[in-house]
Parts: sequence; C-alpha cells; structure tokens
Amino acid sequence: MYSPSNERYSVIPYRRCGASGLKLPVISLGFWHNFGSVDRYENCREIARAAFDHGITHFDLANNYGPVPGSAEQTMGRLLKDDFGVWRDELVISTKAGYHMWEGPYGDFGSRKYLMASCDQSLKRMGLDYVDIFYHHRPDPETPLEESMLALDAIVRSGKALYVGISNYPAPEAARAIAMLRDMKTPFIIHQMRCNMLDRNHERQGLFDLLEREKVGGIAFSPLAQGILTDRYLNGIPNDSRVARGGYLKAAQLTDEVLDKARRLNEFAQKHGRSLAQLALLWVLKRPGMTSALIGASRTSQLLEAVEGIGKGDLETEAWNEVEKMIS
Repeated sequence: MYSPSNERYSVIPYRRCGASGLKLPVISLGFWHNFGSVDRYENCREIARAAFDHGITHFDLANNYGPVPGSAEQTMGRLLKDDFGVWRDELVISTKAGYHMWEGPYGDFGSRKYLMASCDQSLKRMGLDYVDIFYHHRPDPETPLEESMLALDAIVRSGKALYVGISNYPAPEAARAIAMLRDMKTPFIIHQMRCNMLDRNHERQGLFDLLEREKVGGIAFSPLAQGILTDRYLNGIPNDSRVARGGYLKAAQLTDEVLDKARRLNEFAQKHGRSLAQLALLWVLKRPGMTSALIGASRTSQLLEAVEGIGKGDLETEAWNEVEKMIS
C-alpha cells in the first residue's frame, strides 16, 4: 500500500491562486502527455507517486488528454483507486473541456450542452464526485461568451467543481470572461496559458498585467517549450524523442535560431549552477501573477530535476537582465 513521504509539505513552496483561498504548488503535474492508454501504467504510477512525495499536489487533466482522448482521465481514476483515493482531500485535480472530444455538433468548443456533458463524462472516467477546478479549454468564436460562462457557473453550483478557470483566452476575451464571472459571483480563480522563454505572446499582449490587476491566478503550460528548453535537443533529435515519434513537437520547430538560443541559455544556466530546464521554470514563475508552472514528465528523474531547481532559489537581478537580453 502506498504511503506518501511525511516530508512532502516541506519540499517546495505554495502560492495563493489569485485572491482565492486555494494555494497551489509552484510546480504542478500535467497529464497532457505520458498518462494515456498508450503509456505504461506503472511508469505513470511512479511519476505520480514521486510528485506527491515532493509536495506536488496539483494534477492537471483535460477531457481530450491521452492518447486516446479520455484515457488520461481513466489513468487518473486508476491512480485514485490504487494509491491516492485516501489522499483525495490533499489533491487539487483539474480538468477541462473545449477541444474536439466526440463526433457531431455537440462534442467541441463551448456550448452549454458540450461543457456540462463533458464535465459529467470526466467525473465518470476518474470516478470522482467533483473536480477542484473545471476549465473552459479555449474560446469559442461561435458560442456567446455568456453561454460558456453560465455553463461554468452552473457546474460549480451543481457541486461538480469547486472552482472554475479559463484557458488559452487572449487578454480581451479573458477580461470579458472575468467580468461576467465576477458579476455572477462564480468562484473563478485561474487562467491557464502557454508561456515560456520562447513564447511570450500572452505576456506582450497584456494578459499577465490583466491577471495581476484582477487578482486571478496564472498557471503556465509548456514552460519547457515541449522539451526545447531542456538538454533534449541541443545536439540533435534523439530516436526516442517526441519529435522522432511524430508527436506534437515537430522537427520544423527546431530551427537554427531556436536551437542557438537554447544552447546559449543552457550555457548561461550551467554557469549559474542550474540546468536549462531549471532556469526555464524559474523564469516562468517570475512572471507577474504566476501561481504555478505545469510540467509533463515521462521519467521520474525529469520531475525531480524540476523540484531540485526550485530548491536552488532565485538568481540576482543582473543575471535576469542578461537572460532578458538573450530572449528578447
């Protein structure tokens, strides 16, 4: 029987999510990759146990995570049954809906019908009565924003989620969503966006300023740019990598310019006693209003590297100024 480390709450810090009462670990575990039906369950189990043992209490999912879509939530359900059910009240489990999940006009985007059906399906796959956070995964250009936000509100009021969030919303749409949810007094606390040293679009468009001003938590996915901001691709494409396997990251994204920037950042990180991945996570966590960074891990060692990096503390202002010059 799994028994978590008694020291788990002394490993990494926790940050309050916006102005809410909920605190999240600065590193959270994402189930986007490596937890699907194509992945070895015992490896998923080892990673999840190591995460919880080191204070990573937040597991982030979506209805379409896998592959196959839905299977990451099924894996979460199995993990709860095998190891984590007794620790449910020490976990923050989130899921989302907004991308294609089933055929026909009701299995995608942001209608009330899709979002509420998706929430029910997700709870069934995980064997849960509620999730801690339920997100709308992306804006829907055809459904009125009010309809999507009312659906999030209804999901909370029905007891199927404690809090709600939005994901991938540009700043103008996020501002409108925040205003609507505040008017409804919905416990809206978080925005999940892509953010890393190679992709600063949301930062440049004012999203972080908005979140800080409105006291909404931020959580970043792809903080390591799908592995580009690690030592994985600095010397070519490994045969067992996501790129080689035809995953989400494509070889065309590994341009000479991108790899040159990654190599220079890697040299800088090593000079300051860190790995490139540790530097990249620390940079993300310094963005205004950022509560947590979501990492994916295919091996326990990757997760432990992230935790170790947090323990090394911050860099001096002069060092960050040098990083800014490299990535601007």
